[in-house]
Amino acid sequence: MSIKSEPHAGNLCNLQDRVAVVTGSSRGIGFEIARVLASQGCNIVLNGVSNESAIEAAAETLRQDYGVDVLCCFGDVSDASVTADMAKAVFKKFKRLDVLVNNAGILDDGLLGMMTQDQINRTLDINVKGPINTMQAFSRLLARSPSGSIINISSIIGREGNRGQVVYGASKAAVIGATYSAAKELAAQNIRVNSIAPGYIKTDMISAVPEDTHQERLDSIAMKRIGQAEDVARTALFLASDLSLYVTGQVIGVDGGMLI
Repeated sequence: MSIKSEPHAGNLCNLQDRVAVVTGSSRGIGFEIARVLASQGCNIVLNGVSNESAIEAAAETLRQDYGVDVLCCFGDVSDASVTADMAKAVFKKFKRLDVLVNNAGILDDGLLGMMTQDQINRTLDINVKGPINTMQAFSRLLARSPSGSIINISSIIGREGNRGQVVYGASKAAVIGATYSAAKELAAQNIRVNSIAPGYIKTDMISAVPEDTHQERLDSIAMKRIGQAEDVARTALFLASDLSLYVTGQVIGVDGGMLI
């Protein structure tokens, strides 16, 4: 019996003419994910809330560098009306969606007994309600794709915890729980749902970390280097592409062997 050979792995990364929504994508990990997906021919929907000009600049960079179509959707994904409007805009422009990357999130450290209610609510709203809102808004459109993929960005803190990050850790653990449940719910529609749990990654988010804490965290990484945004983006490419057609309900750590 002859067995048909599989296409070369490089072809399985090809995202030509597909469409991806990446929340929180004006800079950092979000932009790097958008850039790597665009490098494989994927059209991109950028989202941000704090700097509209940064989103427009990021969009122009992707258009010029990769020749893809880019839509900018400005707004806070913790607001369900914003994500509903985003879904309408994506359908109007592209009539499809293949990849949803829930990257938007905030880190607002605080010790127990010292956090304000506003800190708690804001962290949970953006980090938990945001991904749930987008999954609700975009799941029907993703179901139209032959290989829909949802990628939720969690954190190693959501799996291991850390001092001073009770709320952040709770929010990222919630993202993992939502990933597991959505994977079971959406598998019948051929939508894969997975999570990436980054470790210590070089972004603006860690710029305020004291030097002694920075060194302590570096020492806890088995590979002895800080992670780069591209390390996370390459994993997102795997989950967005046909390389992962039979992968769902998984949490992939991108942490270099970090132990907290």
